[in-house]
Amino acid sequence: MREPKAIDIFLLLLLAVIWGSAFFNIKIATYTYDTFTLVFVRVFFATIALFLWCFYKKIKIMAFSKDWKLYALVGLVNISLPFLLIAYGTDKVQSYLSAILMSSTPLSGAILAHFFTSNEKLNLTKGIGVIVGFIGVVILFFDKIVISESNFVYALIILLASTLYVIGGLITLKFLKNKGNENVTTSTVIWSLISLLPFCLYQEPWNNLNPSLESTLSLVYLGIFATGIAWMLRFHILTTNGLIFQAQVAYLIPIFGVIFGYLIMDEKITWKVLLSLIIIILGIFMVKKGNKGIQNR
Repeated sequence: MREPKAIDIFLLLLLAVIWGSAFFNIKIATYTYDTFTLVFVRVFFATIALFLWCFYKKIKIMAFSKDWKLYALVGLVNISLPFLLIAYGTDKVQSYLSAILMSSTPLSGAILAHFFTSNEKLNLTKGIGVIVGFIGVVILFFDKIVISESNFVYALIILLASTLYVIGGLITLKFLKNKGNENVTTSTVIWSLISLLPFCLYQEPWNNLNPSLESTLSLVYLGIFATGIAWMLRFHILTTNGLIFQAQVAYLIPIFGVIFGYLIMDEKITWKVLLSLIIIILGIFMVKKGNKGIQNR
């Protein structure tokens, strides 16, 4: 691991932009695709794009090698289950509450990394940075936070999804760190597609499928950019700068989601968005400072 440099911060911002843009594309895709079909087709397009990239770069895909169980586990824990849990939970919970719950990733990431990694131990600066970033997200939606008896279980489901992202990251760091970015990303996405197939077939989407061109284009974008390219970026940041720094993207995604909502969906940006952005950047800066002196191991 290393202390994040300017290029690392840029890549983190780029990842946040791509994932932030996923919000309105998901909304457009759901106009004519049901939840399970959306998730399956999204991963399908990601698989095709990544496979073609590896073929072009002559990169060997090791999805079915002796390590196939690891790739399958990461594909299940890091992609399939979170995608399905988030889709299921968000169907019953307001989108702003989902964003806050998903932004808990750096908190669980910091705690789990402290216990399960040798070089990402918590220190005072890093811990404060994580908390400051989370406060930034809370401020953004402070007047809308509502968890009641009717949505409590679904809120826990979304929290479970965010924790699974962290667990998948830890497994990747421990067992697949040196297996190559493109290979690991492609292999885990392939196994994610395989694990999602039974869920999709159970829904029998072909019976009521009537996709529009607009929804399909959004789904293609979600597959190629918000899944394929984004997961390669995530793996690079994860293995270069560590789990805690990579997890800070969860703080930026809601901000860019709101920005894209303003630019594309005509949604309003308030003073709280700007205040939250300042606080979130401050939190990331503190985590960066807390990582000072970390070396590759």
